[in-house]
Amino acid sequence: MVLSVQEMGQRAKNVTNQVAMLSLEKRNALLQEMAQALLNQQKDIIIANQKDLSEHEQTLSGPMQKRLKLNAAAIQEIANSLRAVAELPDPLAGPYDEWRTHVDLKIIKKIVPLGVVAMVFEARPNVTVDAAALTLKSGNAVILRGGKEASHSNAILAKILRQVLTNNQLNPDIIQLITDTSHESVNTLLHMRAFIDVLIPRGSAKFIDFVVANATVPVIETGAGNTHIFVDASADQEEAIRIIHNAKTQKPSVCNSAEKLLIHESIAVEFLPKIGAKLMASHVELRGDEASRQIESRILPAEDLDWDTEYNDLIMSIKIVADTDAAIDWINTHTTHHSETIISETTENVVKFMNDVDAAVVYQNASSRFTDGFEFGFGAEIGISTQKLHARGPMGLPALTTIKYEVFGDGQIRS
Repeated sequence: MVLSVQEMGQRAKNVTNQVAMLSLEKRNALLQEMAQALLNQQKDIIIANQKDLSEHEQTLSGPMQKRLKLNAAAIQEIANSLRAVAELPDPLAGPYDEWRTHVDLKIIKKIVPLGVVAMVFEARPNVTVDAAALTLKSGNAVILRGGKEASHSNAILAKILRQVLTNNQLNPDIIQLITDTSHESVNTLLHMRAFIDVLIPRGSAKFIDFVVANATVPVIETGAGNTHIFVDASADQEEAIRIIHNAKTQKPSVCNSAEKLLIHESIAVEFLPKIGAKLMASHVELRGDEASRQIESRILPAEDLDWDTEYNDLIMSIKIVADTDAAIDWINTHTTHHSETIISETTENVVKFMNDVDAAVVYQNASSRFTDGFEFGFGAEIGISTQKLHARGPMGLPALTTIKYEVFGDGQIRS
């Protein structure tokens, strides 16, 4: 039986108490069992994933196909992530803040699940499992709506996770997948205030902007990463080359991949040919301002649109800047508030960059590819928030909780 999106919302709301009441031991045991179930059924997962790849190989870029692909190693990594979440502390546990008021009311500030979390995402089947793991661990129900590119992969992954719930005499509606990949299913989800407590979109900047602009349910804005690296005059240049190459080429289709390179004008003539050669050897297309093109003739001219574009591909734009202040001003004008990096050995410049750049994550001398829940020690991530309210940066278990105040009295009335 195929349920409507509204019916799925009602079912999710109906099971919130059941999942919220699960003991920590039970939640962890479920996650461990889910990890093993994925490994036991990896052949079925790979078959479904190959069907997705074959159906969309003509429409997806190479980096996006890599993002979509599930093989034995990727499934093992997903299972490891489930087990890592199981090992994390209980996000609902105390100690809770507790105090007494001037009229001797006892107040406890308790941590509780959000309730029903909806996830809308594109060609990332691992998100199906990561979202299910984190919401289950934090005592929430989840409704997942993936993109058409990963429809077969998402279906088999959700089926396996739901079967584990059923095997443990739990309602499988704790984890639900919307199989309708039409725009209508998203539009319905965006307005289900009666059932959804928070919606988290993951995907392209255009997709996230659409969700934020049209949703009437609460939204946590995530993802889009127009990520910059600024190479200061004092940078260790060999270290800078390693960092930039990793940040751009290790996985170019993700939001923490570097998209823009700013170089201090005093080292540009020396440094740009070296980093340019390294990037072009890895098939990175370089676009740049006039100053960079005068130094390296193989750089293509950058258009105005380039400076605000998240490529998700082997493309990088380069700009020469006068100093740290100019780099900060440029970044704050064009940032998506995701991850920004300075490569520098000058403490004064690093401190200024860290304080003045408006981003969720700011780095010194490290690749932006580390903006990731697993790398931050969160086990997995539900997304990377680029807004400032409720959560910011890689979102792990605490981002899926809220608070309520329990107040105990013995007859007090307000005068």
